[in-house]
Amino acid sequence: MLSYGPIFILLFLIVINLLVLLKIMIMPITPENLVRHELIGIEVEIKRSTNPSQNGLKGKVIDESFKTLKIETNSGEKIISKENTIFVFTISNGIKVQVDGNILLGRPEDRIKKKLPKW
Repeated sequence: MLSYGPIFILLFLIVINLLVLLKIMIMPITPENLVRHELIGIEVEIKRSTNPSQNGLKGKVIDESFKTLKIETNSGEKIISKENTIFVFTISNGIKVQVDGNILLGRPEDRIKKKLPKW
């Protein structure tokens, strides 16, 4: 007897991937919507931090929490405080967007819903 369970799981995963791809195509990251967007996967540089050893660090955001970003750098993973840190994100077409980390404070899923000041 043929079990349809694995087939449905595979179809479900395909549909989810297509929806994610569609969302990326419909809502690209722009300077205006960056702080409301998912940051994981975006290239970032630390322009200014209260920890001087973090200034100038570059890498890719691999995780995000309420108060920190985890960045994959050439020398390994680094956890960077969002508070009192200036980030420069590189989005599509090499556009660089400077963001005050204090605006990013909060859970990522809540940040996309909250009203943000003009930055």
